[in-house]
Amino acid sequence: MRRLVILLTALLPIFGHADDALDRAHAQLEKHPIIDGHNDLPWVIREHGGDVERWDLYGDVPGDTDMAGLRAGGIGGQFWSVFIPATDAMGEEGFAKTQLEQLDIARRILDKYPEEFPYTGTADDVEAAMAEGRIASLFGVEGGHAIENSLGALRMYYDLGARYMTLTHSQSNDWADAAGQDEHGGLTEFGREVVREMNRLGMLVDLSHVSPAVMNDALDVTRAPVIFSHSNAHALTPHRRNVPDSVLKRMKENGGVVMVSFVNAFNTPAFAEWEAGFKTYRGDVDWGEPGYDEALQAYSAEHPLPKATVADVADHLEHIVAVAGHDHVGIGADLFGEPDWMVPALAEASDYPKLFAELIRRGWSEDELARLANGNILRVLRAAEAVAAKLQADSDPNLATLDAD
Repeated sequence: MRRLVILLTALLPIFGHADDALDRAHAQLEKHPIIDGHNDLPWVIREHGGDVERWDLYGDVPGDTDMAGLRAGGIGGQFWSVFIPATDAMGEEGFAKTQLEQLDIARRILDKYPEEFPYTGTADDVEAAMAEGRIASLFGVEGGHAIENSLGALRMYYDLGARYMTLTHSQSNDWADAAGQDEHGGLTEFGREVVREMNRLGMLVDLSHVSPAVMNDALDVTRAPVIFSHSNAHALTPHRRNVPDSVLKRMKENGGVVMVSFVNAFNTPAFAEWEAGFKTYRGDVDWGEPGYDEALQAYSAEHPLPKATVADVADHLEHIVAVAGHDHVGIGADLFGEPDWMVPALAEASDYPKLFAELIRRGWSEDELARLANGNILRVLRAAEAVAAKLQADSDPNLATLDAD
């Protein structure tokens, strides 16, 4: 026993005390801030009236995101999601109209805090902003329904600052299947043209929310690395939104990155058992059909989904690393103003260091943590920019239409 104590004492300067891991995490994030893949603040503001000017991020605001939290959390870059729902009612109003309104809200957030949130359209811009201690800001369109089957609209969203687009949200669109759905069997030919034009623009192809068939079709077509802006490992939590191992294996060849979410349902190890009980309860009513949401609410009231822990989220990261490697992980917490939906210990913008402390306890090196925090997504951005430069030199804007599918 005495020899073990002596050995552990000798190792402490190397590995540090277990209880100083959080301090070390904060120090790590000072050097290597996080570029987070997905935060829904623009939609949260819309749900509270859309008045950016009265939404004081230096004060007490609803939800999970404020300036103090972002700083305490070690955020150095943020993809602000300009999410719009894919519901029929929203479609009647006009997806493009609503998307433009969300881009307006996002741009007004940046205009209100120019010293905090500079818009950064390139990887070099992002690095320059982080070097100044600012939070580099980019936009992500969440759901291909927003382009209304128009590559011209896609190009305009890029010009307005969108640097990724999630091919679907939770409902399939006219050219791609959402997770848990199989209307097209993957991407249609027009869907493939969408991916090609995103490559030509330098807009990242985001495969969160899509079906495995779409994941594989997009990987077959793309010339640039893809991202999952907020997804986890299906092998650990078999939620339809998580990434199968067969796709994770392809990330090595593609060069892309899976940005792990803090949403509780994507992380809890008990999800499969809970989901099986819910399937029995709801009978023939499937996800997205009438009565599903009511059944979910009633079942959840009696059988709350078990809560995941920081360790569970770390397990997802380590599984992705085991399958794809340390070059293919990132962070995309998906903070969206609903802390009850999140892993309890990772429900606020200030909570990111808790995860990094857990990884430090598990022996992750500074270089591995730096790649997780920002190195991998910066590499992906640069690769997409290089592909776009080559494609733009060789080709004109894509004029494909859905009617020709």
